[in-house]
Amino acid sequence: MSAQHKLELDQLTIVCGGQTGADRAALDWALAHEVNCGGWCPKGRLAEDGPIDPRYPLKETPSESYSERTEWNVRDSDATVIFSIAPELTRGSKETLEFARQHHKSCLHLHSGLPDGAGQLRTFLEKNKVKVLNVAGPRNSQEPAVGAFVERLLSETLGVSRPR
Repeated sequence: MSAQHKLELDQLTIVCGGQTGADRAALDWALAHEVNCGGWCPKGRLAEDGPIDPRYPLKETPSESYSERTEWNVRDSDATVIFSIAPELTRGSKETLEFARQHHKSCLHLHSGLPDGAGQLRTFLEKNKVKVLNVAGPRNSQEPAVGAFVERLLSETLGVSRPR
């Protein structure tokens, strides 16, 4: 990775909705590696495990709608990556893809069965000159392994194997 590209990655902001699973893993990874993060969450900081911890720097939407939060994160980012274990998108992940299409935003779906997910994500970030990356995917109750998958690919892609 060139020094110039490394500088661009240092300017990356990761956004998501704060739900358990893929979202929370991306926020935890960003906070641990001092990468800017944020995003929209539903009013009341709703998530499947109760109110989202205030340590996550999220802004509340005017409503409690998960759909509104999802759309606003897609709308306000340069591009979206959807992580999943299963090759087929369902529920909120599928809705995220639909919002990306509606808002004409680049979107990449990475599932655990794909070869070289980190390489695909790196190419996607470079090609789309992403500064604000929306991270989405299933909640923990749907795919318990998705969090570890998100953290592994973010580390491999951004060249960080442990916190700075």
